[in-house]
Amino acid sequence: MRILFTSPVLEHPAAGGPQLRIENSIKALSQVCEMDIISRFPPAMSGGQAAADFYRHYCTEFHVAPVTRRLSANRYVRKLQRILSGLGQRGTMREADYILDHVKRRGIDTIWFGYGNISYPLIRRIKAFRPRLKVVCDTDSVWSRFVTRELPYAGGLRKLRILRAGRKKEVEERAWVNLCDVTTAVSEVDADYYRDLAVDKRRVHLFSNVIDVEDYAHVPEKPAHFSSPAIFLAGSFWKNSPMEQAARWFINDVYPSVVEKVPSVHFYVVGRGSSSVLGDVKQSNITVTGMLPSVLPYLCHSRVAVVPLKFESGTRFKILEAGACKIAIVSTTLGAEGIPVIDGEHILFADEPREFANAVIR
Repeated sequence: MRILFTSPVLEHPAAGGPQLRIENSIKALSQVCEMDIISRFPPAMSGGQAAADFYRHYCTEFHVAPVTRRLSANRYVRKLQRILSGLGQRGTMREADYILDHVKRRGIDTIWFGYGNISYPLIRRIKAFRPRLKVVCDTDSVWSRFVTRELPYAGGLRKLRILRAGRKKEVEERAWVNLCDVTTAVSEVDADYYRDLAVDKRRVHLFSNVIDVEDYAHVPEKPAHFSSPAIFLAGSFWKNSPMEQAARWFINDVYPSVVEKVPSVHFYVVGRGSSSVLGDVKQSNITVTGMLPSVLPYLCHSRVAVVPLKFESGTRFKILEAGACKIAIVSTTLGAEGIPVIDGEHILFADEPREFANAVIR
């Protein structure tokens, strides 16, 4: 089988969970098929030449679709650029033409859409031109749930915007599940959602989030001035994001009880956008690092990794990575949704502040 893997985001090193999914999906697929890769965003702005070189190792041909060459790496800025420049529909047409030319030239059997959740306009156009071409919509979450699960924590106009965005995404999800030959889900929880939308439930397949454990075999040195015992939280942050809400809940409602019992403890928050979103956090026993080349120097030397999520969707790479590094994990029930772990054996679950603090202390 000859597959064309295409994605609007192709980073290395991976900056977060969705990027890790792309990286490890490509690693896995390269072992079972001949694969070409088309990046719909230039590696020079998402990892540099090192990213392009990394992915070339796993494919026969690697290309960058020229239409997206000027767009920002930030998805919100990129959306605004498309609106202002008129690239929304025209850009999709050009991307489709570029991809279909490659399909014809290389005799591609299947197109695999990484970040399928945000690729529906392109998928729809390609299917319109080549209805018999096999298409896989690869999802890292149920995006409508990612959006609407914030509703209990929102109010006013934001609540209305969330409702509108969630409903729009639900319509899109139903459309692509019945258009694509395969929709992948990261867990049975997500798969059940997509099967409920599908006329032919056989089109929905489980394709779990995984990591390459060899990437975690080496324990890096501690960062300078690292303080032990440490608690670790990693993720991608933006204003009102699930990670911001999780971090603030832990800092305000959980952490004081932990410090009361373990006064020497230090809390490290790592990840893209963390230093700007949590810039108001000034406690001496909390360090917000911002984005790092690798989270491992902090993760590997922490005592506990926490996943205090109140809303999100998909399965969390932060749990897989902590497990690979043999670091104890405390999570909300939703934080570990879809991962086959047992409370008290692989992980500790807690959903209320006092319970969460006691689990961290334990």
